[in-house]
Amino acid sequence: MSKKPSLLQQFRSFYFQNKPQDIEQAIEYFAVFGGMSWSVEMTKSLEELIENKVLKNYTYIHGDITKVTHSDKISHSLLSAAAVGDGRIHSALKRARISRAEGEDAVDALCDKGILKTEFSLESPPNADEKVDEKLNFNTPFMRFWFAFVSPFFKTIKEGDFKEAKESFANRKSEFFELTFLKLSHELVKKSFKDDPIVEIGSYWDRNTQIDILAKTKSGKVVAGACRYSNQKAKKSSLTKLQEQCHLAKLKPDISIIVSKGGFSNELKALKGEDVRLFALKNFKTLIEDLSEKDFIECVGKKY
Repeated sequence: MSKKPSLLQQFRSFYFQNKPQDIEQAIEYFAVFGGMSWSVEMTKSLEELIENKVLKNYTYIHGDITKVTHSDKISHSLLSAAAVGDGRIHSALKRARISRAEGEDAVDALCDKGILKTEFSLESPPNADEKVDEKLNFNTPFMRFWFAFVSPFFKTIKEGDFKEAKESFANRKSEFFELTFLKLSHELVKKSFKDDPIVEIGSYWDRNTQIDILAKTKSGKVVAGACRYSNQKAKKSSLTKLQEQCHLAKLKPDISIIVSKGGFSNELKALKGEDVRLFALKNFKTLIEDLSEKDFIECVGKKY
């Protein structure tokens, strides 16, 4: 399979093609339909679109996906486990009840096919003896959605009963959107450091802690950040927690960042400065500046 466009390229294409009403809608609809270049009616609810475009077309979409996965049960179990868990290979194998050897072979095959890619913790843990697993990321948001909420319920969906799939999505959709928000936050941070460009960005994790955003600038500054996909305003406690996470990882950031969907408390706003930077939903508009026809990625399969 040919190399997939980056997440930012997919997001810009999705935004250009479908013209969302606002950034929040763009992120949530993109988390479901991103990467497929399907036309999405943004005036309809996400739940209605999922039923009409995906669940009712299960047989056809499943057929197209299995042309790539060859209906391999181990691969499908691993993909579903990676789609709903924390992404760490060990956790996915445990959830899917797959041996390490079988799982590593399946990961290699799925990466070769362009469905998955591996991500490493940006820094090594402070304990040199500790082994940190890679994380598994989907190259397209839709494939993650499919293996999180559609593939596990294939038996009832094939019979035209969508209840289980719809209930699963309703119960976990906010949590599901968080990863797309995090990955787009990485792109936002890269865009925002123009005077001292970001040269490396990712996340950090070990057995004791994890940091949503960890980056290094050209001048050598360390940037650490936290993402909150919640309607509640981020408070000073979000910054305190980030500082605690960095302490556990033995990292000393020069700049701390909070990215919050719900905005910020006045107490946190008062701390804003060169070494504490706050990003709200409105800041994501920089990701879709200067959109044009050249940003559109043509659909290479069926449009559904």
